[in-house]
Amino acid sequence: MSPLLTYVLRHADDNLIVAQRLGELIASMPDLEEDIAVANVGLDHLGQARHFYDYASELDPDSRDEDQFAMERSEREFLNATLVEQPNGDFAQTQMRQFLLDAYQVPLYEAMTASDDARLAAISAKAVKEARYHLERSSAWVVRLGAGTPVSHEKISQAVEYLWPYAGDLFYADDVEEGLAASGVAVDPATVRPTFDATVADVFASANLSVPDDPYARMGGRTGFHTEHLGHLLPEMQSLYRAHPGATW
Repeated sequence: MSPLLTYVLRHADDNLIVAQRLGELIASMPDLEEDIAVANVGLDHLGQARHFYDYASELDPDSRDEDQFAMERSEREFLNATLVEQPNGDFAQTQMRQFLLDAYQVPLYEAMTASDDARLAAISAKAVKEARYHLERSSAWVVRLGAGTPVSHEKISQAVEYLWPYAGDLFYADDVEEGLAASGVAVDPATVRPTFDATVADVFASANLSVPDDPYARMGGRTGFHTEHLGHLLPEMQSLYRAHPGATW
């Protein structure tokens, strides 16, 4: 698989898997407004995934389409970061997972709009508008929960403790990123990290939360080594497609 195809699939898979997680929450949020909001955010991520998969199909020597990329690959073939596959948990955990992803995707897409690859630049120019809204929403919830009641503060603190080690996988870099970044196509994750850290520090300060100082990071998703949660998510997501291969509406 070419470096560019690998890179495109990593970002496609991030968005598809978090969209699936958010879709699991529809009709189970605490109020109607949040139910609509989580559906809209999930659809935004699904749309971003489709744009990346569409480009991937042009790069793929086997010309797989978006459905084949999403529904026919195995767990080891998915290249999403381990953060996005983590279960929804309670409301605080859902919002913290979203916030960490948003804080990463906003500077990522902003930088990628300057890519020498016209398709990546165009996809990012559209996606960044959605990502900024996502970040505004998730930041507000982190602050609201962190600075709210003792119970809400405890819940969001527990979410930070659980999810923080997985955030490091967003910034994994190997020869794929480094080579494409050097040629002006990709974004070096190391250049995104300072903005991510500043956003987290600012929001956490307003939420009365501490930024963890544990250097441990659960890596592996970018190269197909996932947590057990993806192994449970994929059969549910892919079951209908695999039960009726080639079916059309």
